[in-house]
Amino acid sequence: SPIKRSAIALVTPLPPQPSAEAPALLLTIRDLTGEAQLSRMRADFVANASHELRTPLASLKGFVETLQGAAKDDPVARVQFLKIMQQQAERMSRLVEDLLSLSRIEMREHVAPTAIADLSAVADEAVGALEAAARESAISIEKSVPSGDWQIQGERDELVQVAQNLIQNAIKYGKPGGKIVVSLDREGDRIAFAVKDDGIGIAPEHLPRLTERFYRVSAKESRERGGTGLGLAIVKHIVNRHRGELRIRSTVRVGSSFTVLLPAKTVQKPNT
Repeated sequence: SPIKRSAIALVTPLPPQPSAEAPALLLTIRDLTGEAQLSRMRADFVANASHELRTPLASLKGFVETLQGAAKDDPVARVQFLKIMQQQAERMSRLVEDLLSLSRIEMREHVAPTAIADLSAVADEAVGALEAAARESAISIEKSVPSGDWQIQGERDELVQVAQNLIQNAIKYGKPGGKIVVSLDREGDRIAFAVKDDGIGIAPEHLPRLTERFYRVSAKESRERGGTGLGLAIVKHIVNRHRGELRIRSTVRVGSSFTVLLPAKTVQKPNT
């Protein structure tokens, strides 16, 4: 759809010139479209974040009131309600952590990392941290990392977060008995870190918007699976900071692959 543009015009009279036949005017037009779009994005973000926090807060408040009243002396209800309250508190905690993480990453997105990170070690750490969660969902994780130099210029902790977010998504939307493949490969002068699953897949109309903050293919299903709607947005901003590219391919009922392409570390040749 066409972009609605907004602008402000300022007309300033210029000093009269003896040779001029008519007064001269200076017309200045300032395009406000970018500022308006940024303002709308900010307002949408605040509204979405407020909504995501309001839902579990309302649930917690309701259960507290119930435990103080009708269920005060009901031990069975107390155990059941406390379990639900813990789940809602954990949901809020994940959301707050992701919001803070996204804010930190956005502030530094324009600053290229200077450290050196080994993507093979990043893959090992991410897979090791999530193997137990995968087993609980009856999903296996397979690594395909050939021997070689997998170093890039990057922040290790941020890259681990990228890997974990992608693997967590593959676990959430995988199928029991399914498999996740975490691989490293080379594409020209870039290293490709890929996470591939054989899960439910994503319809093509959703793919362009997957990295938007709070965008979900199914909001209800995402919340049930513990998603905050910020995981892929965080991935996108970290990849941007590393001057990389995120490539998403998916087929419904076949599976999805998320590939992060990052510039390989340039080896400095000694002077001869």
